[in-house]
Amino acid sequence: MKKILVIGAGKIGTAIADVLTADSLYEVMLADATTASLATLPARANLQTATLDANDPDQLSCALQDKFAVLSAAPYHLTVRIADAAVAAGVHYLDLTEDVESARHIKTLAQSASTALIPQCGLAPGFISIVARHLISGFDCIDSVRLRVGALPQYSVNALRYNLTWSTTGVINEYCNPCEVIVNGRRVEVPALEECEELVIDGVSYEAFNTSGGLGMLCDALQGQVRTLNYRTVRYPGHAALMKLLLHDLRLSERRELLKDILEYALPTSLQDMVIIMVVVSGHKQGRPFQEVYANKIYPQVVNGKPISAIQATTAAGICSVLDLLVNGRLPLEGLICQDQIKLTEFLASRFAGVYH
Repeated sequence: MKKILVIGAGKIGTAIADVLTADSLYEVMLADATTASLATLPARANLQTATLDANDPDQLSCALQDKFAVLSAAPYHLTVRIADAAVAAGVHYLDLTEDVESARHIKTLAQSASTALIPQCGLAPGFISIVARHLISGFDCIDSVRLRVGALPQYSVNALRYNLTWSTTGVINEYCNPCEVIVNGRRVEVPALEECEELVIDGVSYEAFNTSGGLGMLCDALQGQVRTLNYRTVRYPGHAALMKLLLHDLRLSERRELLKDILEYALPTSLQDMVIIMVVVSGHKQGRPFQEVYANKIYPQVVNGKPISAIQATTAAGICSVLDLLVNGRLPLEGLICQDQIKLTEFLASRFAGVYH
């Protein structure tokens, strides 16, 4: 039985614990800074809970003892602390971060690590990069790679046409930070919430716009190989304009904690969501222009007898499937592992990847 530490008992952390404890191979310790987050968890033989302040190096070191791996589902600003502690303890490290600076730190940290460091293991960044690399492998040469992902309410009833199904801090971070892309073969940064485009999927109109972090490390992997590479978040039409009003006109991008309080006070959470995934690769096959598209729409699931949202299910399946590949010797046990190094066929063969089938 592999002992796993999961840090963060929010929406995604609890879903990860639900997924892993449904399998007898894993024994999970779910840790959080507040006891209230842990109080409602069901009792399971292979689930323990612990109160943990991830800002305290001594507490982190103690929690990491005798663990095979640590999975960070904590807020992005704790990513670096947890990664540093994992390397010092000789424990494998996986996270969900969309924060570009944190991922860069982990990339540097991995150069001297004796264990595996696997950042950005969720949906986007994460699974989306695995799909992109799979599609790219069938081309003789690539012109453009476009990634689109959205976690949306099935029933849109407010002006923002949005419910809180993901980390509010993470969403604000994605909407405020610059976005890495490749334009005309050059790697550049562009503003979030810009370059809004219309998508029609199954007869329903959506918009998609730049957000930060969704490409993971694909810019590193594809620089010099593509003319265009970008990632955009999918929302219902009108969402981007209202977020610009809040972030730019009302200057709440300068007061992110206040914006977080406003959104969490006013917007409901919901399990009735859906996840839209689209990857479009264009290039040449056998000397002729060719395009290939991966598209998927995923709805809420029941895991370990508990209903969870689509974004919880897809994100938890992402990191748990990568952990499973690591445990079963399908990934290196040392150094940096990027999502685009993982084969889609092996990912989908994992016991936890059924939500993506």
